[in-house]
Amino acid sequence: MLPAASAGKHLGFVNALFTSTSAVCVTGLTVVDTGNAFSPFGQFILLILIQAGGLGIMTMSTLFLMLVGKRPGLVGQTVVQDAFTHSRERNIFSILKDVVLFTCVIEGLGIVLMFFYFLPGNNIKQALFLSIFHSISAFCNAGFSVFSDSFVGYRENWALNLVLCFLIISGGIGFLVLSELKLKFSLKRPSLSRLSLHSKLVLSTTTILLASGTFLITAMEWHNTLAPLSVPGRFLSAFFQSVTARTAGFNTLPIGNMANETLFLLILLMFIGASPGSCGGGIKTTSLATLVVLGTSRFRGHKRPQLFNRTISEVSVGKTISVMMLSMIVVCVGIMLLLITEIGEVAHPQSRGKFLELLFEVVSAFGTVGLSTGITPGLSVMGKIILSGIMFVGRLGPLVVGVAVSRDTVSRYHYAEETIMVG
Repeated sequence: MLPAASAGKHLGFVNALFTSTSAVCVTGLTVVDTGNAFSPFGQFILLILIQAGGLGIMTMSTLFLMLVGKRPGLVGQTVVQDAFTHSRERNIFSILKDVVLFTCVIEGLGIVLMFFYFLPGNNIKQALFLSIFHSISAFCNAGFSVFSDSFVGYRENWALNLVLCFLIISGGIGFLVLSELKLKFSLKRPSLSRLSLHSKLVLSTTTILLASGTFLITAMEWHNTLAPLSVPGRFLSAFFQSVTARTAGFNTLPIGNMANETLFLLILLMFIGASPGSCGGGIKTTSLATLVVLGTSRFRGHKRPQLFNRTISEVSVGKTISVMMLSMIVVCVGIMLLLITEIGEVAHPQSRGKFLELLFEVVSAFGTVGLSTGITPGLSVMGKIILSGIMFVGRLGPLVVGVAVSRDTVSRYHYAEETIMVG
């Protein structure tokens, strides 16, 4: 809210709260034009918030403690371990070392590569700032851009698009997967069999989602938003939108002009989100994979879900069901509240199309994606506050919020079983 942070009109409290929440929760939803509304100082503040939110507040605070020579407490160590790995085998120092290493190397590589694409038409200082801002925003899956139209102006620039996709995917698959790829994927004897079940699920699910998303967007938007582009450019834009839809929030296509079926597909991709231990939100790729494997295994007569010659633990299945249930509750409550605050008692014939737009906005906030059909700046004060809360829950994770508000005592007994009719 400082005057020095604004380039023109003073940013009010609600807009400042919304923008700050969006940056810390690495969402990317905006109520003002980031490039025009903020001064370089304001954009620098956004960058700090994005980096802190992408790595996680606990990770940053633990890292600062270690830098000043203090040892983090047991609770802090446990939180960091749970955030970035599925077991307690690795110590916190090894985890943080990998997190910082991957962040610096991948973001640094993105800065260097993008600098040469932004240099034509800009001076060195401007090109360097654009490279740093967008590299951090892409790797942290934030989706903030200083360009008013995001990357629509660069939609047929293959090199820049692929660099952004590399940064987004790297930040979205999770630090555990990156660490395993570094340790176990030898150049001499590359073998996916060396990876854990978690990494196999993440990589396979991510590949399937990217491929299917690209194919469907291409098919559904071929004669619509993709029509002005060349044939190779159409496939590039469809792939880019498939990558960003699950977590990042950049766009090279006008989201508000897309067909209804494409918007619904993007809603599904945003709801799934990125992978555990990453900078993205959503229910996560492993949750989707677990539910699919659970269903197919039951149809095949297996009592427990099996994949890659492994059985997924009952604890993981239970957490997956809880995450799915709580996520659907958050989205349903969020869309109901926005319908009340933004439409109220307006009859359906006078508000056609609003439901899909508001649903798109809620899922984008929950999945910390940042894509929008363009209605965010026009939301009411209460609507912006509601979306801020949804972004907050989406970044923390519905399961974390559920555990935080639940009771500590656990029942040690259960009642007698009885069968009910299902289906």
